[in-house]
Amino acid sequence: MIVVIPKEIHPLETRTAVTPVTVKQLIKSGLNVRIESGAGQASFISDSDYQDAGAEILDSGSKVLSQADVVLRVLPPSEEEISQLRPHSVYVSFIQTTRELKIVKALAEKSITGFSMHLIPRTTLAQKMDALSSQANIAGYKAVLIAANRLGVYMPLLMTAAGTIRPAKVLILGAGVAGLQAIATAKRLGAQVEAFDVRPVVKEQVESLGAKFIEVQSDSDDGVGEGGYAKETSDDYKRRQQELIHEHMSEADVVITTALIPGRPAPLLIPTTMVDDMKPGSIIMDLAAENGGNCELTQKDQVIEYNGVTIDGTSNIPGTLPVHASELYAKNITAFLTYMVKDGELNLDLEDEIISGAMFTHRGEITHEPTQEAMNA
Repeated sequence: MIVVIPKEIHPLETRTAVTPVTVKQLIKSGLNVRIESGAGQASFISDSDYQDAGAEILDSGSKVLSQADVVLRVLPPSEEEISQLRPHSVYVSFIQTTRELKIVKALAEKSITGFSMHLIPRTTLAQKMDALSSQANIAGYKAVLIAANRLGVYMPLLMTAAGTIRPAKVLILGAGVAGLQAIATAKRLGAQVEAFDVRPVVKEQVESLGAKFIEVQSDSDDGVGEGGYAKETSDDYKRRQQELIHEHMSEADVVITTALIPGRPAPLLIPTTMVDDMKPGSIIMDLAAENGGNCELTQKDQVIEYNGVTIDGTSNIPGTLPVHASELYAKNITAFLTYMVKDGELNLDLEDEIISGAMFTHRGEITHEPTQEAMNA
């Protein structure tokens, strides 16, 4: 069975789906690995590195795709690339299936089995395949460093002969994987850190990292979704949430937002009126920019200034650390593929919760119910 890795076509994508280490793992599983020349260049992996690991290098992107039984990628294919794929082949990448409906439809019409790394179930067995978490970890870490680099103040408390310098105040909205890593990184830099999340259950994790947890008092389980994700909250909760966030934002030097509901527009946490009350020189790092942003003023892949406040809408922060981002993603996607391989061939057990959970198209049908509903709508 032939596994191919084409070059990423998005100009801002620096990650790759395989490394020399994972190429060896794929070959050990009985797979034949073919890689388009230059596929690892942005991650500082040369063609010769891949060849030394046992992969075959192909010059033509169309030749790579036309030979594939399985395609591994970071981002979804274009419609033109889908036309070059073999019917009944398998495509694995990040794809928000309820938002990228044209791509889903094209894959289904070509009878291609599509798997999204966004849809990997959040279970103990699937932890090593959880690419969302591995990439969010990087995003949370790097967002703090980017903000610290732009700030006009120190992060830590300093006591000098010239006087005492107060620590920077960092507010983190969302205490998932990205938020917790942001908390840990900001604390290591010496900042005073506060964190907010709609899920009271994360309070202990936040406080264990040395941050103050701020919460909306509620008797219900508003905001607590399945699989550890947040969910949509009630209108009353949203009103009280915004009042609380507004109060703490006005004192913050850095605000890092991480609230992202898979496959849906990012919830609006920071309207323009809140930004109006922020201190000049403060910074908003919006890690939900990919899905529209948690801040009303966020512009995807743009860094703007509004009334002295810098708002960073970079959507691919993990791509700013391409070496480790690729290493982690490659391990995730390789773990998923080899989980389905038996004796060098794919075994698509549709009763398996990981395989069926990550699948969104198969044999010409859209198999993921929320995606089918979005398509019908």
